[in-house]
Amino acid sequence: MSYTHVLEITAHWAAILTALVAAGAYVLYRWDIHSKRIQLENYLKAEKAAARDKGQRTILHLMARLGLTEAEVLQASFGSKHIVRLIAADPTTHLADAILLEYVDGRPGVARGAAAPR
Repeated sequence: MSYTHVLEITAHWAAILTALVAAGAYVLYRWDIHSKRIQLENYLKAEKAAARDKGQRTILHLMARLGLTEAEVLQASFGSKHIVRLIAADPTTHLADAILLEYVDGRPGVARGAAAPR
């Protein structure tokens, strides 16, 4: 068996292993996104079920409670069929002050994304 033949076989195995590692990394990446979305949905659903208020929470509150970054919270909310994003306006300036997230049952309509009172 010549060196070129051994190198050729090694190259084929390296290509196969690279594809398997890439596929495994992609599955882990998607699972991580999925688990963060489920974590956010479960938290907001529990907050709404507690019936202390409407169950709307700011991104900063969710970051502190769930241990996620702002980008992770927003990404999870964008990927969810059960979370709506609302804008809270400052009562004095009437400008957008915060983004609120709320759990809703079913698929929300366009009208559900209205401004929320603060």
